[in-house]
Amino acid sequence: MDVIECIYKRRSIRKFIDKTVDDETLLTLIKAGMAAPSACNTQPWEYIIITEDNIKNEVRKSLYFGQYNAPAMIVVCGNMKLSMSGPVRDYWIQDCSASIENILLAATSMGLGSVWIGLHPVESAARPLYKILDLPEKVIPLAVIYLGYPDEEKEPRTQFDEKHVYWQKYEHRKHKARKKNLK
Repeated sequence: MDVIECIYKRRSIRKFIDKTVDDETLLTLIKAGMAAPSACNTQPWEYIIITEDNIKNEVRKSLYFGQYNAPAMIVVCGNMKLSMSGPVRDYWIQDCSASIENILLAATSMGLGSVWIGLHPVESAARPLYKILDLPEKVIPLAVIYLGYPDEEKEPRTQFDEKHVYWQKYEHRKHKARKKNLK
């Protein structure tokens, strides 16, 4: 599958079959994540691979938006000791997000399903993971990626909407605001 096809095929999968994802595959996904760009090549990311049922259950129970059964999880964190300092400190978020997208695309290319569960900057979402995963204060969990072999299939799509594209300069035109349930 070529890259564009993989991008369109990548969809959030929330149902997985009961089949383990082997360690070699999980490490390949981490390698793909580490191939992402980062500001000044700081590479502030750290990953926790979770395959043990008791830890997966604890993590799952702690997440408001994460009640899915997947054979594996990867928690992507930013290590503030590795991140840039000063006004560009928060570039770690972009760096780790690029890493997450690489993991999601690699998973799709390998026939795996995945879903990205955001944590940061919602402190109440991230807080329980400090205890569950024994995280130090300087390591911030950005997201949990659920991974496994999909038990659902979704059509590839692009979601292209020309109203969001401008040429040369921004055009002041009205968009209908979509209200989202943010509870």
